Amino acid sequence: MSKPIPEFDIDIFSHESVRNANAVDDRLREFSPVVRLPGEDVTMIARFEHVSSGLRDWKTFSSTSRPWHDPNSVRPELLLTDDPPKHTGVRSVVANALSPQAMSKMAEAFRADADALIGRLKAQGDGVQVDAVADISQAFVYKVLPDLLGLPEAGREHLSAFGNMVWATMGPMNTLFHETMAATGQPVIDWATDACKRDNLLPGSLGMAMYEAADRGEITADEAYLLVGILLSAAADTTVITLANAVRAFSEFPDQLELVRNEPKLVRAAFEESLRWDSPSRMAGRIAMRDVEIDGYVIPAGERCGLMFAAANRDPRKWTDPERFDVRRPNTGHLGFGFGVHACVGRALAMLEADALLGAFTRHVTRVTPAGAVEPWMTTIGHGPAKLPVHLQF
Repeated sequence: MSKPIPEFDIDIFSHESVRNANAVDDRLREFSPVVRLPGEDVTMIARFEHVSSGLRDWKTFSSTSRPWHDPNSVRPELLLTDDPPKHTGVRSVVANALSPQAMSKMAEAFRADADALIGRLKAQGDGVQVDAVADISQAFVYKVLPDLLGLPEAGREHLSAFGNMVWATMGPMNTLFHETMAATGQPVIDWATDACKRDNLLPGSLGMAMYEAADRGEITADEAYLLVGILLSAAADTTVITLANAVRAFSEFPDQLELVRNEPKLVRAAFEESLRWDSPSRMAGRIAMRDVEIDGYVIPAGERCGLMFAAANRDPRKWTDPERFDVRRPNTGHLGFGFGVHACVGRALAMLEADALLGAFTRHVTRVTPAGAVEPWMTTIGHGPAKLPVHLQF
């Protein structure tokens, strides 16, 4: 006899829960190894052992259907909602275009943009107050990513609103969802729709590479269009948040900034630890393809599930002192990039961005201190700061 799956006692996607997402998700993880959401036919799994094994086993936890999945949403319906064999062919197109060899030619441009950005902040003098999201991580990613994709300059001011809309579609259609949709609107959708079309992309760009793969018969023209949209949405805000969280971590753990300043090779470790320490995605949705037993609880076939990245990355069963940001932590196996066949295909790109921005930041900034309250990103599945005021010393 399996044990009945316990129901959690609060809505984890309410305004209050989103403002305190880490505490809420950690309490859910400790509540039970398998948890049913109140008023939902959705089961959440939050302990590292079970989340990591679920991500590895795509045949059991399929991406073809997810909690709150709406095929008519603004989110592109490709790659993230496929399993092999279709997923394999489409993913290979992106992986080839984003290989370390292909991306290495962008490293110099990334470094130049990062140095120019930090240089402009430095010119304002010691103690300058900035928003680490708008003035640092967004300013960098929202420049280099659309440049890489070959998007037009006009309309890039819509990137943040577009990202908010896409992330809103990943969670329940609750009050937060409707607030996001009401705050954006048709001009944002129109821009994203047009910007990803072949005629609007620069020759030699990553976006154009998707269409060239279609020319070779590797994918269809419609799939190429969708892939440009996926790269625009999936590669932006996760990197923005992770870079901003690294700055926040340096303000809370100044010894770690000093370590990276003394050992620049630790820049990538700082980015990886930022992904683990405060992951930009709370969960990934899946559907159970068979009955799954976890510690005496049985998730029935057909049940939609949430595999909770962020809570698993703070699981004390896996990590020693998980609340501490430690760039020397042996964090191989963290779930910030996902795991298995659906692991982040843009990892090489994210690492190049981290090399450039965190490299420039740690070369020039000697101290970071908080300059006010952190304003959380009010979306259900994404997680991180929307505003992060800090003082910088050079």
